Amino acid sequence: MARQWYQRRVHGDSHIGCGGWWSSFGEMGSVTKEEMDRKEAEVSELEMLKELTPDSETGEKVVKGEGVKLKAEMTLLNGCTVIVGCIIGSGIFVSPTGVLQATGSVNLSILVWTVCGLFTMIGAYCYAELGCMIKKSGADYAYIHVSFGPLAAFIRLWIECIIVRPCTGAIQSPSFSLYILKPFFPECDPPDEATRLLAASCLCLLCFINCYSVRLSNMVQDYFTYAKVFALILICITGFVQLGRGRTEYFTWDDTETDPSVIALSFYSGLFAYTGWNYLNFIIEEMKDPVRDLPRAIFISCVACLVIYVLTIVAFHTTLSTAEVLGSEAVAVTFANRLYGRMAWVIPIFVSCSTFGAVNGLLLTSSRLFYAGAREGQMPGVLTMISVTRTTPVPSVMVITGLSLLYLTSSNIVQLMNYV
Repeated sequence: MARQWYQRRVHGDSHIGCGGWWSSFGEMGSVTKEEMDRKEAEVSELEMLKELTPDSETGEKVVKGEGVKLKAEMTLLNGCTVIVGCIIGSGIFVSPTGVLQATGSVNLSILVWTVCGLFTMIGAYCYAELGCMIKKSGADYAYIHVSFGPLAAFIRLWIECIIVRPCTGAIQSPSFSLYILKPFFPECDPPDEATRLLAASCLCLLCFINCYSVRLSNMVQDYFTYAKVFALILICITGFVQLGRGRTEYFTWDDTETDPSVIALSFYSGLFAYTGWNYLNFIIEEMKDPVRDLPRAIFISCVACLVIYVLTIVAFHTTLSTAEVLGSEAVAVTFANRLYGRMAWVIPIFVSCSTFGAVNGLLLTSSRLFYAGAREGQMPGVLTMISVTRTTPVPSVMVITGLSLLYLTSSNIVQLMNYV
């Protein structure tokens, strides 16, 4: 009734002549107080109907003008798990070989790992300040767009979306496969076809999870981050035990590389292992209190990862020689086989959890980069679409997954790392 009254009064004949106005004025005298109160209530209801419109799919009321958008559900703990979960992926388990190969000695490799961590912290603190000033999803793309204009942002966007992010997914998912299959092939490497097939299955499963629910993807990120941190702490504790036994014979400067151009290559592998320190900025619009939580999450996560990484490398070299590390594709598994006996299978499982969570974090954050670029008109408009029932950027998640599957056709992980 209220809607009909509104349409009759507002959308009816608005060109009322003098007689009409005089008649209306004359009728006011006969209107009772109860009728006036009833009409005021109807007007209030109509104003509410104008501001709130029910969504056709869910029936939930959405504020008019805002439409469907990504929900702000992330807390400080979620932010920490996103950063730690994205940083601690396959790098710490794959990159020790690359860093040691380029440095030549154990001591120099530990120094490179430390310098890479400090360098990462400097960049992360700069991003914390930028994120508090420019509270837009997209991280470096959004900051370049605001600072240098659309052209520079366009170039950065397409490099990140077409090369960097998909390549990272193609590196991390085979690492998940390698560690999950290693217990079944203790004396040799798993078949390449099986490794890539399982990696593709990992990508497709996480694509479904990120399309289905943001809350579910955050839950996956949280629990798999706990698993990977537990695994690394277990390795670090083992390293302390080995140091207590006097196992320091491999910590030398022997065979240290002196060519600066070769040493520089070690930073490629080291910095790759720290990739992910800026990923929370890509989803800053989904944080409940970004100004308060973003700097805290970055500080806590970067310091924790630096300490854990250096202690993990030290732990590896308390047991494994330079030749053993260089000859192993799964350093953590070789380490566990030497020390844990029948319980050696625990480390591959936890390492698989680590890389699985890292791939989930990659899809979670990269899809928002595609979404942010499309929102600015620099990527296909279909990527701005959000599921009405799930409030997830389904097209963006599917595109980043498809590109990662494309790069997965290459089985040379080290080549992809240098390419990125």
